[in-house]
Amino acid sequence: MRRQLRARRPLAFPYGYHHRLEDQDEVNLDYLADEEEEAEEEAQVMMVPDLEEEEEKKEEEKEEKGDQCQPRGNAWWQKLQIINEYLWDPERTGQNWSLILVVYFLFYASLAAVITLCMYTLFLAISPYMLTFTEQVKPPGVMIRPFAHSLNFNFNVSEPDTWQHYVISLNGFLQGYNDSLQEEMNVDCPPGQYFIQDGNEDEDKKACQFKRSFLKNCSGLEDPTFGYSTGQPCILLKMNRIVGFRPELGDPVKVSCKVQRGDENDIRSINYYPESASFDLRYYPYYGKLTHVNYTSPLVAMHFTDVVKNQAVPVQCQLKGTGIINDVINDHFVGTVIFTLNIET
Repeated sequence: MRRQLRARRPLAFPYGYHHRLEDQDEVNLDYLADEEEEAEEEAQVMMVPDLEEEEEKKEEEKEEKGDQCQPRGNAWWQKLQIINEYLWDPERTGQNWSLILVVYFLFYASLAAVITLCMYTLFLAISPYMLTFTEQVKPPGVMIRPFAHSLNFNFNVSEPDTWQHYVISLNGFLQGYNDSLQEEMNVDCPPGQYFIQDGNEDEDKKACQFKRSFLKNCSGLEDPTFGYSTGQPCILLKMNRIVGFRPELGDPVKVSCKVQRGDENDIRSINYYPESASFDLRYYPYYGKLTHVNYTSPLVAMHFTDVVKNQAVPVQCQLKGTGIINDVINDHFVGTVIFTLNIET
């Protein structure tokens, strides 16, 4: 019974055991605190991607809204935006724009200076008085007067209104060939030889006279209507001027007219003035308009005295001479001219 009534004694622990328990509790508390901190950091890390995803979604929504305002499938809209940003960048300051303008000004000024220098050097190497590349010059072309639309001379002898404009055209063209004017400005040269003038190329050159009276019945002096009132029209032909041109072998260039196609008897008689139907050698060479100021081109007049009436007659007039080309297919005015006479009575 004594054993049962004996109070129980507390358990005896070794010395220092209580201290070890207290240290263990502190360690456990520290461990729990570390775990709580790690849990909070993981929660924050989990929240950061969520925030990034929300921001990306917002940006995508903005882009979608912007795309709705832009025309879809059109690359020109994007290009236009790029050009707009290039031309007007709000981040550029006034100093930046000033530097851009200065750079472009210097660039184009330098480019203009180089071009000007090249052109100046080129003009120094080329003479303004004589041709440099004479091998590129075409054979002489021809022209006729009076002026006629499409080179068709249509008129009625008994109706002056139909041919009066031809007379006016010829009178105006021959004003520079008046005898008094030619005697005042030009010199009387011997015929049949070139009028070669020596001296510097920039010196003024003299010109030989070609008087209106040389054309006789087609001069308008004897017949003021140039034959149109009688159905015998006059047509004047001249060669275009070519600097330095000389008829080859000393043979003057002649003019010959005929029916182009059809009956040759449609033109039974043609009188030429001058009677040689040629351009005399004394009017060559031509030295250019800068020095040969008073030069007047020689003429050959064709007087169609007997042409079939009341029908169209195609006429072909050609230059004849050594080195003259008159059969160029794609240019009907190189050494030849074709026109139509339709004289009604």
